[in-house]
Amino acid sequence: MAFGGAEGVEYETATGRRAARGAPWSMRRREAVAGYLFIAPDAIGLAIFAALPMLLALGLGFYEVDGFGGYRFAGLANYRRMFLDPLFLQSLRVTLFYVLMLVPSLYVVGLGLALLAQRRSRISGLVRSLFFLPQMVSLVVVALVWQVLLVDKIGPVNRLMSLVGLGGLSWLGDPDLALASVVVVSLWFLMGFYMLIFLGGLQDIPREYYEAAWLDGANPIRAFFHITLPLLRTTSFFVLLVATVTAVAGGQAFDLIYVMTKGGPANSTELTIYYIYQQAFQYNEFGYAAAMATTLVAILLAFTFLLFRITRGGRFE
Repeated sequence: MAFGGAEGVEYETATGRRAARGAPWSMRRREAVAGYLFIAPDAIGLAIFAALPMLLALGLGFYEVDGFGGYRFAGLANYRRMFLDPLFLQSLRVTLFYVLMLVPSLYVVGLGLALLAQRRSRISGLVRSLFFLPQMVSLVVVALVWQVLLVDKIGPVNRLMSLVGLGGLSWLGDPDLALASVVVVSLWFLMGFYMLIFLGGLQDIPREYYEAAWLDGANPIRAFFHITLPLLRTTSFFVLLVATVTAVAGGQAFDLIYVMTKGGPANSTELTIYYIYQQAFQYNEFGYAAAMATTLVAILLAFTFLLFRITRGGRFE
């Protein structure tokens, strides 16, 4: 039915308003559905391969499991045993020392390499590739190569150190040196990855800030502490969080220790994650291992929550 005059104009205006109100909502719904579809594969994978095993481990920690299909409810016995186990408590101390040595080193070295790689030159791409190259090699291969390099007396590292009068050290056989040696290998393997993270953060800083600072007479050191570091707060938070989680529960630490030291000498490199592996797959103490794994996850969650509270999610306000 056709409308003319003022009534027709009013009808068309009202219809246009309803269409204008409806279009954004339909677009938002489409965008929301598209977003959920994009994240669905990752969310399903995390639920199946991360959340479900964590829930099963949480429940398994309340049972005694013999590894041959036998289950017996034990209540909190595994947790009481855990806090009375001197080897478990020692593994926590070793893990703490490992984290305290590795995480600050990764931060400093990763940021330093990023500052070097940021400089434009003909070989800047090659330099970045060389630093990132260890990430392309299997950790087992890395551990085997470094095990040969650190062989006592006749190893290449000892031969080089003998030139300055420090040869003959047992890098993997001395309890005072073994953990530090594993930290060095971990640092060598991971530094390229964190270099790229810092490099992305550095490239997001507008050059105008540095140009203004140079016009005001600021030197590179003042520009670093007053421009670079403050604007890298979010990146720094991400690096510290990921590096800590990787150091405590990451597979790279387990692979290196399994190949290079087997937790020795004298349990000096026995991280908690490696001790959990021993209890589960060498001694068939699956319930006890599940209780320790649950406790380790709880410690990581507590640290993450504390870090978020202190830094307000990386904003440091």
